[in-house]
Parts: sequence; C-alpha cells; structure tokens
Amino acid sequence: MTVPTIGVTSGDPGGIGPEIVVKTLARAATLPRAAYVLFADPRVIEAEERRLGLRTGCRALPPGGPAEEGVFLAAVPGPDGSPAVGRVTAENGEASFRAFEAAVEAARAGRLQAVVTAPISKAAWALAGHPFPGHTEYLAGFYPGAVMTFWSERLKVALFSHHKPLREAAASVRADALARFLGDLQKGLSRAPGGPYRLLLAGLNPHAGEDGRLGREEIDEIRPAVEKAAAAGIPVAGPYPPDIVFLEALGKKDVMAVALYHDQGLIPFKLLAFSTGVNVTLGLPFVRTSPDHGTAFDIAGQDVADHRSLAEAVRLAAAFSGTGS
Repeated sequence: MTVPTIGVTSGDPGGIGPEIVVKTLARAATLPRAAYVLFADPRVIEAEERRLGLRTGCRALPPGGPAEEGVFLAAVPGPDGSPAVGRVTAENGEASFRAFEAAVEAARAGRLQAVVTAPISKAAWALAGHPFPGHTEYLAGFYPGAVMTFWSERLKVALFSHHKPLREAAASVRADALARFLGDLQKGLSRAPGGPYRLLLAGLNPHAGEDGRLGREEIDEIRPAVEKAAAAGIPVAGPYPPDIVFLEALGKKDVMAVALYHDQGLIPFKLLAFSTGVNVTLGLPFVRTSPDHGTAFDIAGQDVADHRSLAEAVRLAAAFSGTGS
C-alpha cells in the first residue's frame, strides 16, 4: 500500500507549535499510516523532546524523499541561539516562515501530498518583513482560488473574508465577488471526502436585513450572488439570518455554513470545537490543514498545550489525501 507523504511545520518556536508537534508525532502509531516529514530547526525539536521526555523518532530525510512510512526531519535551520519563548520576535517569525516556505515548495513540486501547519504569529511574520496576514494569504498568492474553511465533527464553516478589519470585510460583500467565491468553494469541496456538500450562506445584517429595513446588502448583493451561483449548478441557499444559519448546519455531515467575515464564522465554530477543530485550505493542488488555534504564547514552554487539534489536522490531511487508516 502506498502511503501519502505529509509535511508538518513546527510553527513559531516561541509558541506552543514545537510542543504540540512533538506530542503529536511522538504518537505517530496512533495516526494514519504516512510518511511524515517535519520541517523544523533540529535544535528546537531536540530541545522540546528533552523537555517533554518524548521521542518522535525522526530520521534524516533521504535525498529522494521517504520511501516508507515513519517520521522524517527536513532540517530548516533557524537563527543562532535559543528561541525567545512566550513572546513575539522577528527571529521567531523568520524561522516559522522559512519552515512553512520550504514545506510549500516541496508540496508545489509534488513531493508532498499534504502540509499540516502548526500556529504562526502574524505579528512575528510582520517583524521579519513578511507581509502576509497568515498561511492562507501566502498560499493565495500562488492559488487565487484558495478558500479558508473549518471542519469538525458537528459543524463545517467556510469564510468569504478572513483577516480583514470588520469595516473592510463588510465593504467587500459584493455580488460578483461572492458568486466567484461560491464557485471556488464548490470546486474545492469537490475533492473533499464525504461530499457532495450543500452550502448555507449567512446574511450580513441582523435578521438578514429584515427585507431591507436593517440593511440592503442581502437584497442588492447577497441574493443576486446566490441566484447566480445556483443557476451555475452550485447547491447553495440563503441568505440566512446569521443567528440561525449555524444551527441549520449543525450536525449535518453534508452541509457547510458560509460566513461572510472572520468572527461571524469562528465564534460559533470555536465554541463547539476549539480543541478538535481543523482549518483546511481548499482550492490547492495539495492538501493544507492546521489546528484552529493560535500560538498561545501565554502557556508556551509549560507542557500544558493541548495537541488534539493538530492531531485532528493530521488525520484530516490523511483523509483528504485518500487514506484515513
């Protein structure tokens, strides 16, 4: 049986990324069968293994790539010295960016079927001179149809806009852009396990505008986008009042709620699945997943970080790659 090759990045070395990566890969026997390639500074991983008393069993990555299942290390050296733990630094930002960049390069070259990313700090990336608000925006530079989605057992959510100020997010709700987004989302979902999926689109205003009395975006922009997408064969309905659309999607395995901005979608999602939810970027020629939480600088280095979301991200990456066993 051919197993997928799945890259794993270690995230910001000052956050909980190295801890949850070591906790996850040290339990590789409980994960789907795969060749796991860890993109990280070997010194950071070795120090984390000593601190936690765990072993990932990483082997050096062969020149031609792994030919069997196991855990392998693709060394991406960071700055000299120990990383600053629990705070934002340019050095840590550069280290996390280099590891992610190397994993994406390998995936784009066809050497990886999936990339699982531990959390990075957007502020640290900015200090290091990298202008991307996050992983998804970097990937969208190569693949403009990239879509940020979130998956859990009980709820699936897609975001029309994500890392934008609320004023800009609301202003971006335009019929043509929303119709294109729904097309990109449907195309991305065509590769997802468990489909086909129906889409339930949230409105922007309270009560979905109350027939224009609480805002006209639903009438002027959102409804025309839904009609255009539906005419193209996309199974989408809406706009639904934002306070009920997630309830309508809850527990339905073939339904994805579509939120118009970051917090509209992530407040209900994280309330339900903070420890086990997974961020999935659709619209790429490879799979990309990550935990649905951040760097948690406040608990870094304390051996209290919960690795379950990263482990679920690995499992979902394997499922999207065609194996979940």
